[in-house]
Amino acid sequence: MTKEDLVKLGLDDATAQKVADASTEELKGFIPKTRFDEVNEAKKQLDEQIKERDKQLTELKKSTGDTVELQKKIEELQTANKNAKTEYETKLKDVQFTNAIKLAVATDAQDVDLVAGLFDKSKLILGDDGKITGLDDQLKTLKESKAFLFKQGKPPAYNPNGGDGGNPNQNPFKKETFNLTEQGKLLKENPAQAKVLAAEAGVTI
Repeated sequence: MTKEDLVKLGLDDATAQKVADASTEELKGFIPKTRFDEVNEAKKQLDEQIKERDKQLTELKKSTGDTVELQKKIEELQTANKNAKTEYETKLKDVQFTNAIKLAVATDAQDVDLVAGLFDKSKLILGDDGKITGLDDQLKTLKESKAFLFKQGKPPAYNPNGGDGGNPNQNPFKKETFNLTEQGKLLKENPAQAKVLAAEAGVTI
């Protein structure tokens, strides 16, 4: 909303300029230049904020006869818009991180969603240029520590007695070695490995 529109609602020039400047600043960067779903998320959030602002400005118009009450509502509107902007940026950043992670593991991961869920987004940093720092390091660590989750890695042989050795055919999900007790144990102790072994046996868990 422009300064002129705010003046029409009853605000003085100084206050109208202040609100217009704050609104302009808050609207900067709302439309991202990244992936399709990020654009959809941005549009959704922006539409919701526009509806809320229209509602708040309608309430402001009703309060034009009381300067004190009007100033109070203006401050409430500015605070609400600031909080909405912060929430929007947080949600959009999460979408950007999720997309970047899935893109990074799409080629090698046995299960993209499963592997993507193992990343710690709190340790990722989004730069002004859109690049994400910390993603490659976490991916490298995962490939080293949980190689069986990636196509180039080989799932460690399951041993119901513990350890990494054992008979490779002792897959409790296969028909030949089907064992509900061991399935439950594996699901509890190592759900990621259980999912991979179940997939090998053609079982969905």
